[in-house]
Amino acid sequence: MELWQELLRKSVETAEDFAEVFGVDKDLMRKIIERYPARINPYYLSLIRYKGDPIWLQCFPDIEELADEDMPEDPLDEDAMSPVPSITHRYPDRVLFLVTSQCSMYCRFCTRKRKVGDSSKISMKFIQDGIEYIRNHPEVRDVILSGGDPLMLTDYMLEKIIKALREIPHVEIIRIGTKMPCVLPQRITENLCNMLKKYHPIYVNTHFNHPWEITPESKRACEMLADAGIPVGNQTVLLRGVNDDPYVMQEL
Repeated sequence: MELWQELLRKSVETAEDFAEVFGVDKDLMRKIIERYPARINPYYLSLIRYKGDPIWLQCFPDIEELADEDMPEDPLDEDAMSPVPSITHRYPDRVLFLVTSQCSMYCRFCTRKRKVGDSSKISMKFIQDGIEYIRNHPEVRDVILSGGDPLMLTDYMLEKIIKALREIPHVEIIRIGTKMPCVLPQRITENLCNMLKKYHPIYVNTHFNHPWEITPESKRACEMLADAGIPVGNQTVLLRGVNDDPYVMQEL
């Protein structure tokens, strides 16, 4: 078992875990987590400096999440553009390909909370159906792997998917949307980078929202990807109490 997998096994994710680690009300945590799964791995947990800080706000379950139940479950209207369960085809020449429902840390602001953490929403059959859909649509030149977090898959499983995509002549670009360099940088290993290098051009879009997330570990993870010839982009979500401040964003 690799280090990142060992860390995952030690995550805070049940109501009992949250009550033990944080001293919060177990029944309240259970009420939230039953609706929206939670997971904070030990690395990301170590970045919390105090209750309610910018790291805490991103990962800690909040009762206010249940107040959103009357809001649209699918705010980006992805399911309406989903010809098969694992594919969102919004733009003519590119698709979003969901390859896992799992994340190493469940962001409380996720727009895909209806799916993440639920393994029944993304299965091996759905992945194969996604590959077949892409193969049968020659207008698709750009594939974005997402989920959940694609890097929750093992190197072996991830390579099977990427290899299959690379064998489709009209697929030019493969992008991986992953939060791992930020929330569990131990996942970025030499073996992973060596595998990805075989299938260029590969791009990685990662997801840092606050300067405290930039640590020696996350810096090393991004450098390893860049040194493997992978352009690394960042998408930042504007979040109240986290980065809705020009000086914080400037530092980030």
